[in-house]
Amino acid sequence: MLNLLRLLRAHLPAYRGAVFLLLLLQLVQTGATLALPALTADVIDNGVVAGDRNRIVTTGVTMVLIAAVQVAVSVVAVWIGTRTATSVGRDLRGAVFRHTHDLSAHQAARYGTSSLVTRTVNDVQHVQELVLTALNVALAAPFLGIGGVVLALRSDVPLAWLITLIVPAVSITASVILVRMSPLYARMQDGLDGIGQVLREQITGVRVVRAFVRDDHERRRFAEANAGLLAVSLKVGRLTAAMFPVVLLVMNLFTVALLWAGAIRVDGGQVQVGTLNAFMGYQALILIATISAMLVFLNMPRAEASARRITEVLRSEPDVLAPATPRAASPACLLEIRSAGFGYPGAQRPILTDIDLVAAPGEIVAVVGSTGSGKTTLLEMIMRLIDVTSGSVRVNGVDVRELDPPELRRLVGIVPQRAYLFSGTVASNLRLGNPDATDQELWHALDVAQASDFVRKMEGGLAAELSQGGTNISGGQRQRLTIARALVRKPKIYLLDDCFSALDASTDAAVRAALARETEQSLVVMVAQRISSIRNADRILVLDRGELIGAGTHDQLIATNRTYQEIAATQLQPEGVLR
Repeated sequence: MLNLLRLLRAHLPAYRGAVFLLLLLQLVQTGATLALPALTADVIDNGVVAGDRNRIVTTGVTMVLIAAVQVAVSVVAVWIGTRTATSVGRDLRGAVFRHTHDLSAHQAARYGTSSLVTRTVNDVQHVQELVLTALNVALAAPFLGIGGVVLALRSDVPLAWLITLIVPAVSITASVILVRMSPLYARMQDGLDGIGQVLREQITGVRVVRAFVRDDHERRRFAEANAGLLAVSLKVGRLTAAMFPVVLLVMNLFTVALLWAGAIRVDGGQVQVGTLNAFMGYQALILIATISAMLVFLNMPRAEASARRITEVLRSEPDVLAPATPRAASPACLLEIRSAGFGYPGAQRPILTDIDLVAAPGEIVAVVGSTGSGKTTLLEMIMRLIDVTSGSVRVNGVDVRELDPPELRRLVGIVPQRAYLFSGTVASNLRLGNPDATDQELWHALDVAQASDFVRKMEGGLAAELSQGGTNISGGQRQRLTIARALVRKPKIYLLDDCFSALDASTDAAVRAALARETEQSLVVMVAQRISSIRNADRILVLDRGELIGAGTHDQLIATNRTYQEIAATQLQPEGVLR
């Protein structure tokens, strides 16, 4: 319950005016509802029994007017309650979405994409449904229940005691079932995460599944995840299905007891028929109030499980924080890496240790090494997607941790290893880094990236539609568009993370030649696998198991660095390696 209360305490106060107005409307509605049984008793006892037709008409008209007010107030109250609940849901989704974007890559990976999607959409929906039920149904329940008991006590105390016993009896009955449901809802949300993860893997990796003829295996994986979710859902469904019949049974037993005791008192002349009818009305109102409260309690276990998962994300402190007083960076962009290292908390060994580099604008620095040697991590440290755990990374003498992250990322442009494009047009993707770029600038960037030819052939050119991830074009075309996207931004430092791997040799050479001319005033740090692509770099860094084991030109490393020789020997002919 604590997680749910924290979320509501954080987001409901923004709508305190709407909640206060809703409370007033609910009080008016409750007063009108409670007045009707008393007026019904008056019609029966003083109108029908006494044969007073005027009393019947007068009281009847009053009841119609009260009912009309009740309906009008109810409509307005439902509108305000629904608007408030959906606004709280919107705020929660926005908060989770924004906080997720503040998390580092490894923090997001710890939760998993499918889980973050479920928490942002499904879990928030459950909290929103609870708020909706509480505002529209349960907010008036205490007033309705207490008012019904008070009016019943004023009419006849002995019969009223039977009514007052209904609430604890129903509450105890419902609580026994709800206690068993709470852990099941938590398991159900975890099951939804599992289903989402399996589906995402199967849809994303459908080509791999088919290539290795693993269709049956993946069907079994999905069936197992689906069966697990089904088993938990059935348990919740059985308990939910059992709740209302059991509660109604308890209520009906009290109704029988009330009728039996009321009949005895009517027969003895202690209670009038109209008063007994009013008692039945008060009992119905108390039952309505009890059922309304039950609806909230029924949704509460699932909302609490969802609130715990939402709070878990919101309380995760981002690894990369903006400085309290950010310093300005000079546009010259001299890059200095001083004894920098990075390691995940609890890891057996760091990913990078003691990396040193000083590079100025106009230089091309290449990074090579075996898989897992920390090449991409080095670029992430420069971009400050992660923070160094030792040493420092500086731009013009200013530690990147002292720069405002958006300002740093305006100076640094990255072409990631995975060429990812968003759904939209070619132009909308290219303008991600520079929304004000003109069409002429877009075409220039495409020319440099050797992508203008195939874009012109696409229907619509710059307005051509791209699917999510750019799956409607080839891998090489996606890489060239991501290179063009970085060029449109015109950064001072380019980080190229093995972004030529899907290009053929001739296109690779053409792109690199055009890039060299375009970025001659900028600093370029590139990760590459092909030795032929980096032979002309001003400096080459060789990484092995997170350590910098060599630095120099191609000729220097060929002559002195064994690891570089081994990498080169697998790609070039011996005479090409040594000369």
